[in-house]
Amino acid sequence: MKKLLSLIAAFAALFALTPVAAAPPWTNYTDMSFARAQSAGKTILVDVHAAWCPTCKAQQPILNELRADSRLKDVVFFKVDFDSDKSFLRANNIPRQSTIVVFQGKKETARSIAETNRKRLRGVVLSAI
Repeated sequence: MKKLLSLIAAFAALFALTPVAAAPPWTNYTDMSFARAQSAGKTILVDVHAAWCPTCKAQQPILNELRADSRLKDVVFFKVDFDSDKSFLRANNIPRQSTIVVFQGKKETARSIAETNRKRLRGVVLSAI
């Protein structure tokens, strides 16, 4: 009986440590990977960030929370580096870091600039999905 209870406890502990659903990963931007996601008609969230940007740092917990939201499980999340991915910035008329853009395929459906209010940033993203 003790062995059975130990076995049940071990399975329960293992089950408790297993995440229900993994959040979609961040994908580093490349022209090819972004074009492929757009051509496939995917919903795409783009985070234009800079390592030195305090606003970008403030947005990260909110964006990571959104990645874990089950409603966004099929969204492709791209990180665009403000300092090095200049072709993306020019093509999408993005003048500054801390810009969040949502696309449905090739169509932009939402944009948020420098928003760090959790409720407002979540609202912009979720209303565009």
